[in-house]
Amino acid sequence: GILPQKSCRYEPSQTYQHESSKKEQEISMNINFIAMGKLKESWYREACAEYLKRLGAYVTPKVIEPSPVDLPQKPSPAQIEVALRQEAVKIREQIKPGSFTVAMCIEGKTISSEQFSQKLESAAGQGFSTVNFLVGSSFGLDEELKKQADLRLSMSPMTFPHSLARVMLMEQVYRAYSIINNGKYHK
Repeated sequence: GILPQKSCRYEPSQTYQHESSKKEQEISMNINFIAMGKLKESWYREACAEYLKRLGAYVTPKVIEPSPVDLPQKPSPAQIEVALRQEAVKIREQIKPGSFTVAMCIEGKTISSEQFSQKLESAAGQGFSTVNFLVGSSFGLDEELKKQADLRLSMSPMTFPHSLARVMLMEQVYRAYSIINNGKYHK
């Protein structure tokens, strides 16, 4: 159905919950979007805020945006590798032990929305109360961090702007929980 209108701004490190759904049921799944850097464009922030608000009907979503490592204009592969390792430290600081972790990366598995919803439902069924989605900087994620993830996921073999990919990820997480809860959003 249509969610009640509620003002909702995109604020990193803030938890979004639907007031009406909180009263109806206890929401036990936490979804953390751990993404390097802030969204600069207002339209991306607004789109993310909308999906976070919608997600609040099903889960407790949170955005965490560690600062990416500054690199020169044309960094060497060695500089990129060092930066990714430093960013991995910042990301790991945000991951609580015992949570299900999804690394977003181009070489990850591509799956349908229905399969994605099954993965999230399976994580809950295995006793995970938190799912972390890791989104790297423009150079991606550290290899070791990707290897440690429970799932490596790719949105598509196509290339998208990082900010748009974040919006798409939030939309797909919302769609997945809509499928799990027999919502009308997914057709």
